[in-house]
Amino acid sequence: MIAEVNQGLLPELRLASEHPHHPVTVHSVSAPWQLVGAGNYAAVVEHPEYSGLVVKVYAPGRPGIEAEAEVYRRLGKHPAYSECCYSRVKSGFLILRKLHGTTLYDCLRQGIPVPQKVMQDIDEALAYARRLGLTPHDVHGKNVMMREGRGIVVDVSDFMNPEPCTMWSDLKRAYKLLYPPWLRRIPVPDLLLDVIRRGYRLLKRR
Repeated sequence: MIAEVNQGLLPELRLASEHPHHPVTVHSVSAPWQLVGAGNYAAVVEHPEYSGLVVKVYAPGRPGIEAEAEVYRRLGKHPAYSECCYSRVKSGFLILRKLHGTTLYDCLRQGIPVPQKVMQDIDEALAYARRLGLTPHDVHGKNVMMREGRGIVVDVSDFMNPEPCTMWSDLKRAYKLLYPPWLRRIPVPDLLLDVIRRGYRLLKRR
């Protein structure tokens, strides 16, 4: 797969970081590579012949790949996290084990119940990271998933950030107060979720 990345993906991949607080923009990906998603630092792509792996490619000028590689080195093998199978810092990419599941954000959108066990799994996974000297950061509904009733942490790119982050504790509080069992099978409209997201950001800025 490393040869596929170096010879087939990177020469044709066009991505740019056009705004530091918005996801990177992917202008082109050569076939048969497919775009999985994009975050503020990097894009994630996959190849159909390597179904268990994804490649995370950092946009030019975006920092953080060294820190993310170190996070994965410390985490090792853990059921709630992916694993870094290969890192090439100079070329700006990581090869990661692909995680399967539904984000908690999409669970709300689709009316898929999120059991308490999922929240406990994520809580325990974050505690494990803290014991390794990491600081879980940016843990919100789009960065955690549920698979077969278990919790998974998707994005660890900011776990070397020493500043405290309350996103996960805020999400847990909302789960307990605003997510009663009778509501868990009712889809929440995208418009309402967007209003909640924007309101939360405004509240945290105060």
